[in-house]
Amino acid sequence: MRIFQFGCGNMGGAMLTGWLAGGIDPADFTVIDPYLASAPVGVRLLGAAPVGEAPADVVVLGFKPQQLAQAAPAVVPHIGADTLVLSILAGVDLATLRATFAGAGAIVRVMPNLAAAIGKSPIALFGDATGSGRATTDALMAPLGQGEWLADEAAMDLVTALAGSGPAFVYRFIDALATGAAALGLPRDQADRLALAMVEGAAQLAAVSPHDPGELAHRVASPGGVTRAGLNVLDADDRLVQLMIDTLHAARDRNAEMTAEAIRQMGAK
Repeated sequence: MRIFQFGCGNMGGAMLTGWLAGGIDPADFTVIDPYLASAPVGVRLLGAAPVGEAPADVVVLGFKPQQLAQAAPAVVPHIGADTLVLSILAGVDLATLRATFAGAGAIVRVMPNLAAAIGKSPIALFGDATGSGRATTDALMAPLGQGEWLADEAAMDLVTALAGSGPAFVYRFIDALATGAAALGLPRDQADRLALAMVEGAAQLAAVSPHDPGELAHRVASPGGVTRAGLNVLDADDRLVQLMIDTLHAARDRNAEMTAEAIRQMGAK
C-alpha cells in the first residue's frame, strides 16, 4: 500500500507512530512536509510533493485546515479513482473535501487524538467510503484505537470537541487536582505523581468494568464518607456537568466556525 501523508505535525505524527507500531511497513509511507526535519527510519520524507508518480492508494490530509486551498493543487495529482482520502482537517466538511478532491475513490473525515500514537485513541469517522474503502479505513484505524462511524456529519463538531479536544480537558483536570492538593499542603511533585497515577488507574478500571463511570463513582462513595463529601461539592447544582456542557459547547461551536471559514476560503479560491 502506498500511503502519502501531506503534513505531519502533532496529530499526523501521532498517527504515523501508531501505524508503524501497529506493524505497517515504513516503506509504505511518503511524508510530504516542508517543516519536518526528520522522519522515522524507512519512511520517505519529502519537502514538496513529487512529480510524475502514480496516484497513491491512500492520501492523508494532515496539514492545518486553513491551508486546504493552498495545499490542494499539490495533493490533487496524487489522487486517483481508487484513492482513499483520509482527512484530519478539523472543521472541513465532506462536501468541501469532495468538491476539492472530486476524483477520489472515497473520502473519510477522521477525528482521532494524540493517543493514536499508543493505539488508545477514540476515532470519529464520517465519509462516503463503502465496500473496500470502508474496510481499508477500518484496517488503518485499528492500530490507532477505537473507530466510531457517525451516521450524521453534524455530530462531527461535537465529537471533535469530546474525543479530539477531550484529552486537553482531562489533562487540565489532572493538573487542577494536583494544584488543589499542593494548595492544601502536599509537595507539588508528589501531588503531580499521585494525581496522574490515580487518573491512569481509574481510567483503566473504567475501561474493563461492567459498570458505567457514574455507577463506579457511586460505588466508591460510601454514604457520609470521605469521597461523598468531595462528590457533594462536584455535584452541587450539577456544577461539574454544567462546566462540561459549557466546555464542549465552546469547542463544538469553534469547530463549526472553522467549517464555515474553510468553505468561504474554498469559495474564494
